[in-house]
Amino acid sequence: MTLAHPAYAQVREVTPIVSVMLENNPGMMTLDGTNTWILRAPGRDECVVIDPGDADEEHLARVAALGPVALTLITHRHFDHTGGVQRFFELTGAPVRSVDPEFLRGGGDTLVDGETIDVAGLTLTVIATPGHTKDSVSFTVEGEGTVLTGDTILGRGTTVLDDTDGDLGDYLSSLRRLLDLGAGHRVMPGHGPELPELNVVAQQYLDHREERLDQVRAALGALGGTPTVREVVEHVYSDVDPKLWPVAEKSVNVQLAYLRSLD
Repeated sequence: MTLAHPAYAQVREVTPIVSVMLENNPGMMTLDGTNTWILRAPGRDECVVIDPGDADEEHLARVAALGPVALTLITHRHFDHTGGVQRFFELTGAPVRSVDPEFLRGGGDTLVDGETIDVAGLTLTVIATPGHTKDSVSFTVEGEGTVLTGDTILGRGTTVLDDTDGDLGDYLSSLRRLLDLGAGHRVMPGHGPELPELNVVAQQYLDHREERLDQVRAALGALGGTPTVREVVEHVYSDVDPKLWPVAEKSVNVQLAYLRSLD
């Protein structure tokens, strides 16, 4: 039987190299749950794990059992991707690499934009894709036309920019950088199902951001004065379930900061 997304607690092969185990932590910010990606070169025993997930002992144990794990990589700092880092390190002993030094384990070094990682018969390239968070990165898999995008691009819907350290200018640049990879790349996102064409979805994301910016500009003009973030959200996101407005406020905060930077 061929598994399809979502498939919890099961290894689902996506390509000859890339498989995924979906963590059972669905929610407003995680969609169906966190995708933990497992990369294994044909004929090799060792694998590379990307984003072990949050502190879910059963999930972490299932992923660790797929080892031996040669290396663990982190796409960004959010807990649903990193909460299980320490426990996963204890289970596997595999070094952990990330942009944020907080998650380094086992002698793992900080990830550097543009570097090539040769490990377990695989060649991965690090692409800095900040915007969702300051430390966000994506990874390409040589020979596969595969890009693991973390939360920079999701399997459905659009990404919320974290108003703690997210930046819309950075995010737009990151989307353009992914777009420049060209056609023929599949998206392996941090949440949601994989997507067939990176360049198509990256362009859709760019178009969406430009549309939202136009809507925010129009809202500022229509509301006049100095409206609150919630007032802008209620104007721009009137077609969205109000339960999601607190999340939308994060993106609007980032959008307003971006517009102020253009003045």
